[in-house]
Amino acid sequence: MSSEQDHLQETDTEARFEFKKEQRSAFQTEKGLTEETIRLISDDKDEPDWMRDRRLRALRQFHEMPMPTDWPGQPDLSEVDIDEIVPYIRPDIDTRGGVDDWEDLPEEIQDTFDKLGIPEAEKNALSGVGAQYESEIVYQNMQEQWEEKGVIFCDMDKAVQEHPDIVEEYFMTKCVPPSDNKFAALHGAVWSGGSFVYVPEGVTVEMPVQAYFRMNSEGMGQFEHTLIIAEENSEVHYIEGCSAPKYSRFNLHSGGVEVFVKEGAHVQYSTVQNWSKNTYNLNTKRAIAEKDATMEWVSGSMGSKATMLYPSTILKGPGATDNHITIAFAGEGQNIDTGAKVYHNAPNTKSTIESKSISKDGGRTNYRGLVHIADGAEGSSTAVECDALMFDNESTSDTMPYMEIEESKVDVAHEATVGKIGDEDIFYLQSRGLDDDDAKQMIVAGFIEPITEELPIEYAVELNRLIELEMEGSLG
Repeated sequence: MSSEQDHLQETDTEARFEFKKEQRSAFQTEKGLTEETIRLISDDKDEPDWMRDRRLRALRQFHEMPMPTDWPGQPDLSEVDIDEIVPYIRPDIDTRGGVDDWEDLPEEIQDTFDKLGIPEAEKNALSGVGAQYESEIVYQNMQEQWEEKGVIFCDMDKAVQEHPDIVEEYFMTKCVPPSDNKFAALHGAVWSGGSFVYVPEGVTVEMPVQAYFRMNSEGMGQFEHTLIIAEENSEVHYIEGCSAPKYSRFNLHSGGVEVFVKEGAHVQYSTVQNWSKNTYNLNTKRAIAEKDATMEWVSGSMGSKATMLYPSTILKGPGATDNHITIAFAGEGQNIDTGAKVYHNAPNTKSTIESKSISKDGGRTNYRGLVHIADGAEGSSTAVECDALMFDNESTSDTMPYMEIEESKVDVAHEATVGKIGDEDIFYLQSRGLDDDDAKQMIVAGFIEPITEELPIEYAVELNRLIELEMEGSLG
């Protein structure tokens, strides 16, 4: 590729994440969090009584819980003032629950997602696509071949209306209850949008399904909920992308993800996030894996002012497996605190955690992880590997792995490395004709390869491009 073509591609990618649209909404709540606000959200969605009651219980729990402040080195959350957040904005679109024909979307929303490449991705690599704008899903589509096999892929608000028995059974009851933490309680009170995925027994969805979440308005919160149920011996790959434009005021993203991996099933959950540098990204993601099930988490966290994200899996059944691959990138003014949690609650369970973090220009990354092997989970094994790469002396990178081992007949391994990009590595590549920037980018590309090789090619290319732009300071 010529230097001119490369510059045009970088400019195009940068523009895709920096643009913003004039805010237009059909309905939105006032700032802050009150019982009246919760009732307004529930009424606007025409929800059943049981969902409204769950929201109100979560609100009470939120007010009773303190803000998390006691973790060593955690991001500063003092700026997160819920009273300054607009928790719910329904965009100005005629069809509630989204449309299934791209051409039925308003032109300005089409333009937003065209810039993000959603239609192209749908045509080239996906079984189904959902697109969320502000607090609501505006577009949802699933290929007929999967619908005919009983696969359900719709937005969560539609699932509440059309599949109430399933949602009432699983929604924030068994996996991520509101009592889990303050932001899970906040999420339970004001959640809106998100994805519902149901894969019947024995069905393999051979192409990924994707949801893309876009915050366009300043000073808002986005609280989408994702619920995935993979029945016995089924398989699905779900990809999540997120972005927001740059603003001077802070935004809050506090999503919730619940994944149920039944006996012998396989779920991969991949995330590529590029929030703007004014966004606090505070999510709760958890899976429950039954006998011989496999859960895989692949996460790329860039952007945001602060991130606290620790996808976790409860290995509930014998022979269950959990794999985590995570990458975090922090530049100036960013604190990216990520990791993984695994609970080995049954014999012969296995887990691997591979964490990669990059920091530059004074940014801070931190791996914070927990592996718990319960008494009686004999024959289980875990391997944790944490690698950190720093560009300069001003940047910080820490690893904080916690191991709680209550069973003696297990195999536990941990390895951590923290280091700077070596001058000798850069010199070697420069001697082969690369300039300083290209040499650093090549080193980073090799460093993050374990993640990019797990993604479809379109997303691997995008992740590499975002990393390059972050290294240049072109985003956020």
